[in-house]
Amino acid sequence: MSYNFNEIEAKWQKYWAENQTFRASNSTDKPKYYVLDMFPYPSGAGLHVGHPLGYIASDIYARYKRHSGFNVLHPQGYDSFGLPAEQYAIQTGQHPALTTAKNIKRYREQLDKIGFSFDWSREVRTSDPEYYKWTQWIFIQLFESWYDMEAEKSRAISELEEVFASEGNSRVNAACDDDVEEFSADSWNNFSSEEKQRIFLKYRLTYLAETEVNWCPQLGTVLANDEIVNGVSERGGYPVVRKKMMQWSMRISAFSERLLQGLDQLDWTESLKESQRNWIGKSVGAMVHFNLYGETLKKVKDDGSLSEHQKRISVFTTRPDTIFGVSFMTLAPEHDLVKKITTPQQKEEVEAYVAASAKRSERERMADVKSITGVFTGAYAEHPFTKEPVPIWIGDYVLAGYGTGAVMAVPCGDQRDYDFAKHFEIPIPNIFENADISEAAFSGKEGTVITNSDFLSGLEYKEALQKVILELEKTGHGYGKTNYRLRDAVFSRQRYWGEPFPVYYVNGMPQIIDAQHLPLRLPEVEKYLPTETGEPPLGNATTWAWDTKSNEVVRNKEIDDKTVFPLELNTMPGWAGSSWYLFRYMDAGNDNEFVSKEAQRYWENVDLYIGGSEHATGHLLYSRFWTKFLYDRGQLSVEEPFKKLINQGMILGQSAFVYRLEGDNVLVSKNLVGKNEVQPIHVDVSLVNHSDELDIKGFKEWRPEFKDAKFLTEKDGSYIVGREVEKMSKSKYNVVNPDDICEDYGADTLRMYEMFLGPLEQAKPWNTAGITGVHNFLKKLWKLYHSGEKFEVSEEKASADSLKTLHKTIKKVTEDIEEFSFNTSVSTFMICVNELSAQKCNSREVLEPLAILIAPYAPHIAEELWSKLGNSESIVTATYPVFEEKYLVESTKNYPISFNGKMRFTMELPLNMQKVEMEKTVMADERTQKQLEGRTPKKVIVVPGKIVNIVG
Repeated sequence: MSYNFNEIEAKWQKYWAENQTFRASNSTDKPKYYVLDMFPYPSGAGLHVGHPLGYIASDIYARYKRHSGFNVLHPQGYDSFGLPAEQYAIQTGQHPALTTAKNIKRYREQLDKIGFSFDWSREVRTSDPEYYKWTQWIFIQLFESWYDMEAEKSRAISELEEVFASEGNSRVNAACDDDVEEFSADSWNNFSSEEKQRIFLKYRLTYLAETEVNWCPQLGTVLANDEIVNGVSERGGYPVVRKKMMQWSMRISAFSERLLQGLDQLDWTESLKESQRNWIGKSVGAMVHFNLYGETLKKVKDDGSLSEHQKRISVFTTRPDTIFGVSFMTLAPEHDLVKKITTPQQKEEVEAYVAASAKRSERERMADVKSITGVFTGAYAEHPFTKEPVPIWIGDYVLAGYGTGAVMAVPCGDQRDYDFAKHFEIPIPNIFENADISEAAFSGKEGTVITNSDFLSGLEYKEALQKVILELEKTGHGYGKTNYRLRDAVFSRQRYWGEPFPVYYVNGMPQIIDAQHLPLRLPEVEKYLPTETGEPPLGNATTWAWDTKSNEVVRNKEIDDKTVFPLELNTMPGWAGSSWYLFRYMDAGNDNEFVSKEAQRYWENVDLYIGGSEHATGHLLYSRFWTKFLYDRGQLSVEEPFKKLINQGMILGQSAFVYRLEGDNVLVSKNLVGKNEVQPIHVDVSLVNHSDELDIKGFKEWRPEFKDAKFLTEKDGSYIVGREVEKMSKSKYNVVNPDDICEDYGADTLRMYEMFLGPLEQAKPWNTAGITGVHNFLKKLWKLYHSGEKFEVSEEKASADSLKTLHKTIKKVTEDIEEFSFNTSVSTFMICVNELSAQKCNSREVLEPLAILIAPYAPHIAEELWSKLGNSESIVTATYPVFEEKYLVESTKNYPISFNGKMRFTMELPLNMQKVEMEKTVMADERTQKQLEGRTPKKVIVVPGKIVNIVG
């Protein structure tokens, strides 16, 4: 009977869907196990063979856990809000909801063809109003919360209000804006409602603030750092500039220490943990205040728009002991004070520099350590101790969002400060004993002696550090501080296709729509571009105002600022919906809660999470932040979302190239290129055969500009393309469609081949030519259970050899699954089937557990064989085979029988046979008698467990 994989796979996929085979229960006596994939964004291109790699790995593990007696939750859904759908809508006018639904349908078809054991009853889509209703609800909880630094916990704003009313804010240790002024209880109680709201905004965990953002004019939106590559937008390659905008932000920085400490409890790779540690960037030092000096101070004091704390420059430094080495200060070009302090003589130069810096992304500026640029503002600050004037410069190596956006420059102790000072000929004082400041990199050595200041003379690092901090606190010029690189996350996007904020505005102050009226649904708009006046796309909506009486969205023309008010025009970023989706899967149909307490207590959090390493400092940090917040507010019972995390490697594509002669319409075969100047051009890999020969006719039809090109071919008339391993991408024409592989070889072959390519965490190139080996293995497996065209499995006891093969396979495959070493499992299966075939094994005792063993990897063929073995239920219900060591214990040995040291034949003898019995048995064998030819041997040497040698 032939292995008809197409028919078998369609049959069992239909069976699983109809019987909801993989539906998980929220109430069972079984232990739970939660396996999750980072859910996909459904693009119009569909899946290529690189996408399912992590899904196959997680599916193998989920199926293995089911066989091992666990109640497994293995859900799937779609991260369906985002910029690509919106850009397509701008180009075509088609609503993003329509294209998203179409793309999801395509993804679902492709995923089903590969045979994943997803519980589709729990599917979520972040763009579904019934889902984003709860994303909006979480936003409201954040808005109604503040962070108590003393208790290291998020608390309700209502508790803070009680404190303000009874004792003011002097004793409140909260994560809040830097410009919070101190007030008494009497002052608070006399503040207007609007003033109280403004103060609360400085404490809320989600708040409005003017923020430096990455603005992309062509896309009309703010971009996250990871959406920018080499200073341009990842999508479209458009220029990005730094710009100040009023934005919603999330106070993730309040959780910095907890995010750091929590890493120690997680089963993640050390490299991934280190990525997060570096991103959070903890450093211990001091905050130092430099008052403005002379005319600079007078100019700023006359500016009534600045509060008192804005009339000085605050700097965070990890080396306050080097304060006597400060010879200048550098501000980020975007620093608030730049415009205020710049002198008229320097104004033109400063403005030109600020404009140029705005065109460079933060990543570009951080990476550029070679170029030295800057400009003097003409202003001065006062040294906190010496009272001497310190010149204030601006330079784009200082970032507005890191620290305070200002540095105290110590050229004799910092390489970048030293280079800057040398370039602009700023004096460099030497404050260290026996220090060569031309090297300027010694100051990180603890124990360095500071000698040129009476205040610190003779003190070593720790003593000097402590003394400076105490003096700063005593004089009001600073204090000891722990700083973090992690910045609050900008939460606004100037896009249409995202979650609407449940916010309307009264006199410019944000008001929250009551949770009972959610979801606040996206309105219809005529255009998906920003308005002509620069407002986000929601500014094009004609029905986008909130009626506070009827609690519904009404037409804009009804806005009267009495009962009807304008709604927020920004939408939430993509990471909003993806920060909590794991919890929605636990209780996806719940209309009353984002997850019930019972479901959350049962599933707790994700036991195994598989996804790409590119999310290390974005999605994973945000999700950990939201989980800790929801835990603080009593909504969750866990502080961490993902216990174990594995980053799958990338499957790379085998790109193909033709070579065009420079300046000519001539294409040269690879072996004829020689020293010619050529331009490599990507070719669709479907036009190239396994011998790297190009289909010239097909290529001409595919690329009309080469219809009349001349082709310089090999002697046999073939055109050989070049090959290169690259990221699999539609733009490189090296994408392999999994549908084609499933059609030609079957989903089980695809699953096993992707695992066979190499270790899960490593990148590996795809090579379709290698897939036939795995396909032939599955055909050989099929034959084990068949005799010609007939299914035939024996009820007789299996041989010792077959049982040994089975159990060593159980042992190795189980170890491999537990260690996520799936590639070696596939090799083990191949060895097993080869051995059983050679043993002509067809015993149920071996073949039935073998079907279960291979089911996680090749579920369709396993289901079919299980059914043919007479089982009425799905193989998913079968218990995982138990390894029994006794079958691997050798009871006999195949002894070499030698005559005068030369081995003539072998004999199987029990390992526990005594020497006397061994000699008798060997001598009685007819092969021995034939070798002796009637002679009597001089002696017989018997070494138990090793040899028998007859000396004649």
